Amino acid sequence: MRVVFDSNIYISALILPGGQAAKALFRILDGVDKLLISKPILDEVLSTLARKFSHDGEELSRVAVTLTELAEVVKPDRVIQVLADNPDNRILECADKGDADYIFTGDKAMLDLKQYKGSRIISLREYLSGKGRT
Repeated sequence: MRVVFDSNIYISALILPGGQAAKALFRILDGVDKLLISKPILDEVLSTLARKFSHDGEELSRVAVTLTELAEVVKPDRVIQVLADNPDNRILECADKGDADYIFTGDKAMLDLKQYKGSRIISLREYLSGKGRT
């Protein structure tokens, strides 16, 4: 399965090791699913880590390298405006360009969409339990 994680999943996995978000990353490491990421998503993750969690440049560089090695980096070629929160639109762009099967998020506005183009949008809990997948 080709999947896109909301930025908050990355943040949670990095800040709360052993939590649900970290379990999702282990599925990627184990080769269960193929993770897609874009530069705007990576920039959002790094910016949040620096601003809210005081990560220094060296830590941010390690995170950037790790995530780009872990995921397939896609380059969206069009800007969409579906949701009010711009970073959420970057998630949709990545999923569209990367032909993702799923988007995993905890964001209510995204979850309310239920799907965007060919990508189903489900919660992290549903992903880990297998309930939302077909």
